[in-house]
Amino acid sequence: MGKTTLGAQLAARFGVACVPEFVRDYAAAKGAPLDFRDHGPIAKGQMALEDANIAAATARGDALLLQDTDLVSTVVYCHHYFGRCPEFIEQAAIARRPTHYLLLDIDVPWIADGIRDRGEQRDEVQALFRETLARFDAPVTVVRGKWDERLATAAALIDVLLDTHRHG
Repeated sequence: MGKTTLGAQLAARFGVACVPEFVRDYAAAKGAPLDFRDHGPIAKGQMALEDANIAAATARGDALLLQDTDLVSTVVYCHHYFGRCPEFIEQAAIARRPTHYLLLDIDVPWIADGIRDRGEQRDEVQALFRETLARFDAPVTVVRGKWDERLATAAALIDVLLDTHRHG
């Protein structure tokens, strides 16, 4: 299951918001391939979406806010496509690191969606995500299996994290 679908299902299950992925709308509006210069506006747009959703979740008193993506994806894809990433994006990704990451494994078929490409390089991209999360010292759980197993694994982990947050 893709992260957008999983995020929506988890948001519905827990009755909370899921911060959307800024780059999809940005790429669609640009109407041309992204280049290295786009990553600054993409990062700033993602941070603005996150900040607005964090403020709204805080105002509601939500103990949980899900994110479809965050700046780690921007860092990974900068390195994947261009071999480098602006330092301010890397620093912001570290400073804004969420409590926990769910990294979806690549053990299900890749589905083209009109925005994503390079399905044949899934192993390389997955390795970049793992390396980046480790470099950023980010707590991460890899979610594997069929679609229903992914949802069950993610929901169980969130239950544990919420319980830990409530009690300690």
